[in-house]
Amino acid sequence: MRTPTLLLTIAATAGLVAAAATSVPASAAPTTQARADWAPADTATIHPGVQMYTEGAQCTANFVFTDTAGTTYVGYAAHCAGLGEATDTDGCTSGSLPLGTEVDFVEGGSLASEGTRVGGGTLVYSSWLAMQQRGETDADTCAYNDLALVKVDAADTGKVNPSIPFWGGPVGINTAGTAAGGTVHSYGNSSLRAGIEQLSPKQGVSLGTDPSGWTHPVYTVTPGVPGDSGSAFLDAEGNALGTLSTLALAPLAGSNGVGDLSRELSYAQAASGIAGLSLVPGTEPFSPLL
Repeated sequence: MRTPTLLLTIAATAGLVAAAATSVPASAAPTTQARADWAPADTATIHPGVQMYTEGAQCTANFVFTDTAGTTYVGYAAHCAGLGEATDTDGCTSGSLPLGTEVDFVEGGSLASEGTRVGGGTLVYSSWLAMQQRGETDADTCAYNDLALVKVDAADTGKVNPSIPFWGGPVGINTAGTAAGGTVHSYGNSSLRAGIEQLSPKQGVSLGTDPSGWTHPVYTVTPGVPGDSGSAFLDAEGNALGTLSTLALAPLAGSNGVGDLSRELSYAQAASGIAGLSLVPGTEPFSPLL
């Protein structure tokens, strides 16, 4: 059953996903190895956690991806390019900006105030657009599949590092979900935090995995806020668990809905036409101490 939620974008034009819970064990699958020429983690300006702006809508980068040609992609939430109201919950029917839309990477604030544009890219995949093109009808897939990919401009690829700030990783992909009470880690850098870096790393617990396998409701010490949409979530071992989609109002008030990355990525691999699309592991080791 879907629960009322608020999207975590700073824009009126967005869609959302909902959250529910059960428990399953977690495990990880191997991913491709990181290339040798990523920017150093401590100086990279495009990385998980950087803000991404799409025609005014603010979201947060989650993971870095690549393909057989070595192209660099950064993921964020598909609803960040949405055209409807915040109550438009179904990615199979909600409007979206088209592929080819320009996206800006911004550090240190909002695009309009105090922030610095550090690079750009192009929207090349949206789960919402893909599901509509494929005629997707599965309700859980339509509700929870919320991943978009931005191809980083060639001039900016040297600024990219795939590591999650503060935590390091990801070390692999979680393919079996999380048990209720399992530890999760995230990093959000919404401009609403006014640059207070201590509020960006988040640690919390999973409330389990939805029976569909598509979503994980979580509680973190500070919940995701508008602008955090798309943020990466890691499990207790540093595996990529999912992408932040929603803030729930009921029945789990203050919890966040995290879309399952293994399912979102599998869908993208089948629907995007990008050969060899895969997650890039972090160059920095996973360190779970807050």
